[in-house]
Amino acid sequence: MSLNPVRPWRNIYRRKSRQIHVGNVPVGGDAPITVQTMTNTDTTDVAATIAQIQRAVDAGVDIVRVSTPDAASTAALKEIVRESPVPIVADIHFHYKRAIEAAEAGAACLRINPGNIGNESRVKEVIKAAKDHGCSIRIGVNAGSLEKHLLDKYAEPCPEAMVESGLDHIKILEDNDFHEFKISCKASDVFLAAAAYQSLAEATDAPIHLGITEAGGFVSGTIKSAIGLGNLLWMGIGDTIRVSLSADPVEEVKVGYEILKSLGLRHRGVNIISCPSCARQGFNVIKTVEILEKRLEHIKTPMSLSIIGCVVNGPGEALMTDVGFTGGGAGSGMVYLAGAQSHKLSNEQMVEHIVEQVEKKASEIDAIEAAKAVEAAE
Repeated sequence: MSLNPVRPWRNIYRRKSRQIHVGNVPVGGDAPITVQTMTNTDTTDVAATIAQIQRAVDAGVDIVRVSTPDAASTAALKEIVRESPVPIVADIHFHYKRAIEAAEAGAACLRINPGNIGNESRVKEVIKAAKDHGCSIRIGVNAGSLEKHLLDKYAEPCPEAMVESGLDHIKILEDNDFHEFKISCKASDVFLAAAAYQSLAEATDAPIHLGITEAGGFVSGTIKSAIGLGNLLWMGIGDTIRVSLSADPVEEVKVGYEILKSLGLRHRGVNIISCPSCARQGFNVIKTVEILEKRLEHIKTPMSLSIIGCVVNGPGEALMTDVGFTGGGAGSGMVYLAGAQSHKLSNEQMVEHIVEQVEKKASEIDAIEAAKAVEAAE
């Protein structure tokens, strides 16, 4: 049986969007859905900000947003852009001059909030700076900061108000012959955000940045993001995502990838399939998985690993994974390789042996992919 069978009910048909670039990273079109995060260091502390960006890069981030609330921050941005291995988005609030300074500092993208940036003339100045310095723009509509005239019109934040705000600012950009933009319409309410994004997806072909803003702490924010972003991605909506958590930015990246991996939209690192554990377990499943997640963080190659505590579901799950271990009895279990039974192993040897087998399989996969790349280039 194939480890990656094709099933029609697995298919996600992505919404057709035009493609832009954030630095050297394509967003939209047929490009992979990108994962973003945002630094929470003081931007003027360049060393701390770069260190945090690098940790996010190690976790797989594609694009990083950096807050630039004042002139000191945009001054520091120049060095941050120079040192960062990934494109930097400058987060602009309230003062349009920060956007101009960020463009001059080399930001790959300017994130502007229509409700905060000011009148149309100021937006035009930002557009000119973006054109002059090769920046893209993200129109960032937020339910919590809609323009006053829209709140007067609709009485409260609602999908219609959010979409109207976004389309008004799309028109300003397009009227000024600027098309390198993406758009988001975030809300902390999952229903509000999802409804706004669905309407927005029908109203424009611009790439869409997904997020549930102010989602909460690690557990609650992960759940809200998985529900909101997951459903939109399942419908084919979304070209780049950020999971907003009151947690380490690295955790945002990890959760973002897990959401994409669960839908088969991105593949990176080891996908561990494990049981919740019960009285039938032949070893401590929870502790084992916790250790393996840490030990296998360095693996970037997409592959699957099943860790199942007993023989009820273990053999069936192992048939579909690259490496597997199923608990048995008398302190030992069965190792599966490429979906087939391979050999018995004691529980005490399990972790080290599984790490070894995963690393070996990753090397084999990498060698095959490298050979394919060489063949394609010839």
